[in-house]
Amino acid sequence: MLTPAVASYVAVRRAAGYVFKSEDSLLRSFATFSEARGERFVRASVAIEWAGLARSVSHRARRLGMVIRFVRYIRAEDGRHELPAAVFGAEKQPRPVPYILSDDAIQQLIHAAAQSGYRTLRRDTYSTLFALLACTGLRVSEALHLRFEDVGPDGLVIRQTKFRKTRLVPLHDTARAGLARYLERRRPYAPFDDHVFVSLRRKPLLLHDVETAFQTAVSQLELPRGTGRARPTPHSLRHAFAVRSLRTCPDGRDNITQHMVALSTYLGHCKVADTYWYLEAVPELMQSVADQCERFVTGG
Repeated sequence: MLTPAVASYVAVRRAAGYVFKSEDSLLRSFATFSEARGERFVRASVAIEWAGLARSVSHRARRLGMVIRFVRYIRAEDGRHELPAAVFGAEKQPRPVPYILSDDAIQQLIHAAAQSGYRTLRRDTYSTLFALLACTGLRVSEALHLRFEDVGPDGLVIRQTKFRKTRLVPLHDTARAGLARYLERRRPYAPFDDHVFVSLRRKPLLLHDVETAFQTAVSQLELPRGTGRARPTPHSLRHAFAVRSLRTCPDGRDNITQHMVALSTYLGHCKVADTYWYLEAVPELMQSVADQCERFVTGG
């Protein structure tokens, strides 16, 4: 039966360190779907039919991709399982073009947040949050999960993040001073909550609150649309940090390799390839890549 095979496969993947929460649910759904049709083995036609129940092509591709990986696992013991073809295309879609904020735009954005709304803690909260995102490259969720104990003399401790990793993010003296000023005002405002960033409700900030405040500040600046009609979002501050860091990368293969590995670790990327993706973000970096390639080809 397929259900026990799915349970075995999920157990192996989790033992290897994968969370496998949504995958577990979907593969169990596939097993039930197949067994309802009297199938004891994976049939390519049934797998494609089940995956095709998803509304979007990308979701169909993802569902079928899960079945394909599952079949590769169980075929090692029983070749009667059929391996479906990836008829819905690639699972991973091209990453959207990022909106890269200039240094001037970031300063204006922080200033706009500091002047937005009533003269309450809200101004300090969002101006400090946006400044912290810009100078550290943190994910928004990482900043919202910060607790008092995570702010130390060596920097910020980012605990159990997107890939269940914990890392230390150093802070520049100016960033540490700005965060200290904010905390001095914030602590008495919500003394029974230890989240660094809180709302006027005296509760932890929600992602929706951050996005609303960010777009309010952006609307005041009337920033132009980016390449491919990209628009600025709170995550644009992380993009800007990564690009700014790459622009300062020293020449030389060894220096570039060390710089990329360090930046990948700093940003909390699971794969260094995710960091190299930023080389495509702005024309200046692409031009630098082209120049380096030309010098390599010509023997320079």
